[in-house]
Amino acid sequence: MIPVYEMDRKRTGVDDFEPGPIPSPRPVDRFGFVKQDQNNSSEGLTKSKPLIDKEREERRARKWRKMIGIGGSDWKHYVRRKPLVVKRRIRKGIPDCLRGLVWQLISGSRDLLLMNAGVYEQLVIYETSASELDIIRDISRTFPSHVFFQQRHGPGQRSLYNVLKAYSVYDRNVGYVQGMGFLAGLLLLYMSEEDAFWLLVALLKGAVHAPMEGLYLVGLPLVQQYLSQFEQLVKEQLPKLGQHFMQEMINPSMYASQWFITVFTYSFPFPLALRIWDVFLFEGVKIVFKVGLALLRYCENELVKLPFEKLINALRYFPQDALNPDVLLPLAYSIKVSKRLEVLTIEYGKRNGELSQPTESRNEQVEVTKQSRK
Repeated sequence: MIPVYEMDRKRTGVDDFEPGPIPSPRPVDRFGFVKQDQNNSSEGLTKSKPLIDKEREERRARKWRKMIGIGGSDWKHYVRRKPLVVKRRIRKGIPDCLRGLVWQLISGSRDLLLMNAGVYEQLVIYETSASELDIIRDISRTFPSHVFFQQRHGPGQRSLYNVLKAYSVYDRNVGYVQGMGFLAGLLLLYMSEEDAFWLLVALLKGAVHAPMEGLYLVGLPLVQQYLSQFEQLVKEQLPKLGQHFMQEMINPSMYASQWFITVFTYSFPFPLALRIWDVFLFEGVKIVFKVGLALLRYCENELVKLPFEKLINALRYFPQDALNPDVLLPLAYSIKVSKRLEVLTIEYGKRNGELSQPTESRNEQVEVTKQSRK
């Protein structure tokens, strides 16, 4: 069978998609990213306790396999019976060997795929997108230090092109926006093209949680809403820092837009991004608010001393200790935002004379039909 990408390439005549030279082999970390500095402290810590980490990971994987069953067959039953156990285990981190499968289970994307057999292949092969050239242009900017995406128009970049092109056809109102590449790229590291596509659909259309498509619509309406809410939460939960931000004329659009648009995949350490995504897929966007507030709280004593230029730089490049998942995430979990976000959502909608996007989960499952794509 001819790969769907090759069939599409022949149909569209995009002849500059010939694979480039394979990059020279370089040492990579456990996730496939090229090591920038083999002598850094985090690498040293990893080498000092590999056996302990491996044994712990294997024990956790056994618990998870028992919990989800073969191919995820027991997942829904277990979640209904022991939701708090599931929540606690997800917050501790999903075993990497099971992450792709569990992400599909908790996002609702597995159900979407089963209801829409063959749709992805049709979107890739037979449809055209007005965004194709934009996607091609941006592909090399997505996780450029990961071996899967490094070869120009190699397998990784081709898969990324397919997923993004398919979504731009599936939902022409959203089409393609650059930040979507980081979501799709992350998913492709843990699942097939088709699985990644339907998980992207589940997120943007709201299969389990509030839809994310407003992050990428013209004018980025959901980004504007979330930034407004985040600014208010900073003022309320970190009043000293909030006052300093006002004095220095700092607002969240200067540092937090990418947190929401890419859900921390753009510039944050990959191990931290994975742990955030574990919780994000299960609990929804409130974890983005919590992690953002936790970062500011952890660094507050230093941030309140900085003038504008240094403050902007500090908000873009946090210290390594602040980005340690085992330090940052427990702090984030301790921050309560759910009820306040509900109120802020209503207030934002009234101020803007429109229905604003809810930030909490909803239990509705998206039903995808071919009619909705016409």
